[in-house]
Amino acid sequence: MIKNTPPMGWNTWNTFAKDINEALILQSAEALVSTGLRAAGYEYVVIDDCWALRERDRNGRLVPDPEKFPHGMKYVADAVHAMGLKLGMYSCCGAMTCAEYPGSLNREYTDARTFARWGVDFLKYDYCFKPAGLEGKSLYRRMGLALANSGRDILFSGCSWGSDDTHLWIGTTGANMWRSTPDIFDSFESVKDLIKRQYDILPYGGIGCFNDMDMLVVGMHGKGNVGLTGCTDDEYRLHFAAWCLLASPLMIGCDVRAMDGETKRTLTNRELIAISQDARGNRPYMMKFWDNADLPVIVRALANGDVALGFFNMTEGNANFWVSADDLGVPCFSGKRLEGKEVYTGEEARFVNGVVQSEVRPHSCAVYRLHVVNAR
Repeated sequence: MIKNTPPMGWNTWNTFAKDINEALILQSAEALVSTGLRAAGYEYVVIDDCWALRERDRNGRLVPDPEKFPHGMKYVADAVHAMGLKLGMYSCCGAMTCAEYPGSLNREYTDARTFARWGVDFLKYDYCFKPAGLEGKSLYRRMGLALANSGRDILFSGCSWGSDDTHLWIGTTGANMWRSTPDIFDSFESVKDLIKRQYDILPYGGIGCFNDMDMLVVGMHGKGNVGLTGCTDDEYRLHFAAWCLLASPLMIGCDVRAMDGETKRTLTNRELIAISQDARGNRPYMMKFWDNADLPVIVRALANGDVALGFFNMTEGNANFWVSADDLGVPCFSGKRLEGKEVYTGEEARFVNGVVQSEVRPHSCAVYRLHVVNAR
């Protein structure tokens, strides 16, 4: 599979972990449709770890837990497809998954065929219980080739947490996205940490294999499997905007059956999703305001000639950001200037003497989509 934009969908792990079943999956798929999330671009319904029996069958095949999935995975896939969505599933390159269910080690071709037969469209592939004597890159190459020969187009989501210099070899495996971070938790400190981990690896993501900053915690409010302190709505908006500008896949982790209005507004922000899904897929670049790693300025050139500009205040005080139009590609005497609006508030960008400024509250952001126009 070739994927030209960051994948979008919903995953069971952040909220439900082991507490998954057929009814939950189908109800959540229905919610993606009824809430407008599918229309906004969220198309994958991903069943994470804990879906299988603890042992394979006599033919060495994975078996869905019949108590959790009484009709089997083909039934679930068909039901999800009938809603205009795609089904994702989970396995691991080691002997066991992270929750100690059967992994795909040495069974890559069998499992790839099984997933294809069920109608799976996406495979999240974890990194637990990997034998010390085997290199992760070899194991991921195996599964990448197995999926390519499975008879079905299956998106390959590598989840090695950035371990073992993943960025140097993931592009050789056939993966369409790669986890560049440890697991996310529902706290601002976790969000902040994962953003800062991207600073040195931005050149290693993009069309074909996107840097995956892990699933979204927007709207969890401290509930569920990875719920900790929870975040404020401002913090969730910063989180979502950073994932969009940095071209990370957008995989919702909250219970989509019970979203509040602010969560839905954040997750369906049309301007930010358009930046995330921009057809050209230019890599973002980053400037640290006053060389402060907690004040990143993220910039991304877009397919139609626009520029996405984000000011992210991850400090405890107000921040008065500014950036010159020269640094955004529009020199003072070019005969051009920049204009545009902030994506959450609709406020006009203020350019004075070729400089745009924005005062940003703590744990908040300001993101502008800017157009190049003729100078007056």
